[in-house]
Amino acid sequence: MRNLSATVSVASIPESTRSVPRSTLSSPTNSSLPLLLTRHSLSLSLSLSLSLSLSLFDFSIRFLLYLTDLFLSLQLDEDLQRAKCIIVDGDASSLLPGHAQGSFLRMFLGPINVRASRKDVQLKVKEEYNSYRDRTALLFLLFPALLLILRSWVWAGCLPAFPVQIYQAWLLFLYTGLALRENILRVNGSDIRPWWIYHHYCAMLMALVSLTWEIKGQPDCAKKQRGVQLFLQWAMMQGVAMLLQNRYQRQRLYTRIALGKAKRMDVVWGETAGVDGQLWLLCPILFTLQGFEAYIGLLLLKTAVVGVVSEWQVIFCGVLLVSMAVGNFANTVQTLMAKSRFKAKMRKSKSKQRLN
Repeated sequence: MRNLSATVSVASIPESTRSVPRSTLSSPTNSSLPLLLTRHSLSLSLSLSLSLSLSLFDFSIRFLLYLTDLFLSLQLDEDLQRAKCIIVDGDASSLLPGHAQGSFLRMFLGPINVRASRKDVQLKVKEEYNSYRDRTALLFLLFPALLLILRSWVWAGCLPAFPVQIYQAWLLFLYTGLALRENILRVNGSDIRPWWIYHHYCAMLMALVSLTWEIKGQPDCAKKQRGVQLFLQWAMMQGVAMLLQNRYQRQRLYTRIALGKAKRMDVVWGETAGVDGQLWLLCPILFTLQGFEAYIGLLLLKTAVVGVVSEWQVIFCGVLLVSMAVGNFANTVQTLMAKSRFKAKMRKSKSKQRLN
């Protein structure tokens, strides 16, 4: 009886239902697959977005910490520089160790101490150095100009040897005085780059050697004295550059001293320092001077090689002129790069202050 009822129940199921596959009855419908894929992609994109947001947040925190450290370091450097200027400019400066006197001062002055114990005496040394530069800058312009005028109007285009040797002796006196004063200023705390003192050593040596150089005259005087004529023209341009430097850059130095960014014993050294708008005036003059100086040195070497004037003094002075031109150019570029780095630091600190 039980078997009969089972047979009837199976027979009563429609044929279409019995033909449905087993996999269709046991698996989800096909319409649910896109929904599962969409949910999976959304979860993946959310995880990626969260990871990216965390990375950006971490980077922002690190960048802000870097800016904070940079600002604090710049502020600390500025405070330390101001404190150093206050200490050095005060009466306690005599207790601080100074620069060594060097062999140049010992050679001329002997083993004496040239470091002043009182600040007013140190400042008098600095003011005397500035006055000396003002006087010599004017003579640096007028002396060679007078020689060139007399050459054209009185001496018929040919310079006598004696006036040129007087000028060379004056150059020796000038550069010796500058080197002595700058060494004394360095001992007393002035920030003078060593290159400019070495530059004056080279100029002293060149003036000393040129005193033994026989100035050739007729015949063919213009060709033999071409190097001397160009050197006098270069000296006139150098005098103009020194006058501009003494006029404009010293005012800027006084401003930096008032702001605590420079010491009272600092001086306008070399021929490279310039500020903001003055760079457009001074830099072309400086680079022109350096190129002209190198050209005169190469011309002297050429005259010695060709055989027009073949004394050893010509070769020596030519090498010195080229070396000084290269050194001046390198220090000018170094000064400009230092100024650009300082301005970049100031811009970063100002932008940090605006962010705060």
